[in-house]
Amino acid sequence: MLIGPPPSSTIRRDAGLYGYQRALARAGLTPVAGADEAGRGACAGPLVVAAVILPDGKRGQVPKLADSKLLVPATRERVYDEVLARAVAWSAVIIPPGELDRFGLHICNVAGMRRALARLGVAPGYVLTDGFPVRGVGVPGLAIWKGDRVAGSIAAASVVAKVTRDRIMRGLGERYPEYDFASHKGYVTTDHNAELRRHGPCPEHRRRFINVARAAQPGLVGDNEQEVPPTTEPEELELADLDSIMWEIA
Repeated sequence: MLIGPPPSSTIRRDAGLYGYQRALARAGLTPVAGADEAGRGACAGPLVVAAVILPDGKRGQVPKLADSKLLVPATRERVYDEVLARAVAWSAVIIPPGELDRFGLHICNVAGMRRALARLGVAPGYVLTDGFPVRGVGVPGLAIWKGDRVAGSIAAASVVAKVTRDRIMRGLGERYPEYDFASHKGYVTTDHNAELRRHGPCPEHRRRFINVARAAQPGLVGDNEQEVPPTTEPEELELADLDSIMWEIA
């Protein structure tokens, strides 16, 4: 069950990136795990979901840590190394494009967060997630809007997810050089769309995205759609259903 911060804890707006963790530690709700993903908006490549537990105190205050999207690549790589060196536990789950098409992005995202948290080598006492709640993790938690900008453990997870995914996309760029994945990381850009029209989609493209569907079968879909409607999408997907198709890093 997901709940808010303990009633006895007050988190000030100026508490900084580690305010939530300090408040939860005072309430005895430790260790705190953060979870976030990278690649939700991409039309190619996997979705990567990460979970991180940072230690309490100064060791858990990672230099330069911030929302991964706010860091330049070189800094992000250095922060990634620091997170892995300092973390009490961390994990990452990679969900391939075919499964995103099959089950739907949100279903896979939630199941991926659940799986990443379950894969941690240390059981969390409280969970912070970016954006939306995740049921079934067995401990209390809180979903925070733009959590990667206000909670250190979520920011750490965002960096792990982003760096992991960027490395995958650079590898895919070598396998499929015609799409220049290393440059745009699978997101929709003018150049990426031009290559899609020229070459058609490859196995790493997500068929639910309208630009990919249009490149695969010109004239099949309308210009105003952004994503191909799913044929079926269950409200909730059990964790075990995705175990066989998620690649795990820990």
